[in-house]
Amino acid sequence: METLLLQNRTKDMRRLEKEMKDRQEIEAVIRKAVICRLGLSVDNRPYIVPLNFGYQDGHLYFHTAPAGKKIEMIQQNRNVCFELEADCELVRAETPCDWTMRYRSVIGHGTASLLTDRDEKQRGLDAIMVHHSGQTGGYPDGLMDRLAIIRVTIQDMTGKQSGY
Repeated sequence: METLLLQNRTKDMRRLEKEMKDRQEIEAVIRKAVICRLGLSVDNRPYIVPLNFGYQDGHLYFHTAPAGKKIEMIQQNRNVCFELEADCELVRAETPCDWTMRYRSVIGHGTASLLTDRDEKQRGLDAIMVHHSGQTGGYPDGLMDRLAIIRVTIQDMTGKQSGY
């Protein structure tokens, strides 16, 4: 996890006062988020999909069917982006143009891999289960053979917050 890069702020973030600079703050958003949006692209055609996820040691984990659009796209282009948010709240004002949002968000890039080793797949599924339930194990027989686990190795990410 120590090699994880926090993105160059001046390059990617216009409102630097909203930047989250502390990695622990950024990881707190990841831990609190319920859904991660995974961005894929093939032949200059982007595709975004919201997924349940787990996070462990600088990796995001997703479970999915062993065949389908996500799998096909990752096989063609392993480069991905992702987005998560937490603590989102609409802040109303007297006039609609003055409304705003309170939020914390994380955006990053990484490389996706389709796990094939049974133990690696179970570690990925465990990360997902811990994220959503705090528990692991108790999986039905043959489950690892019926699902795919995608691991995204995070290359860089930025955190942003507004209203906090």
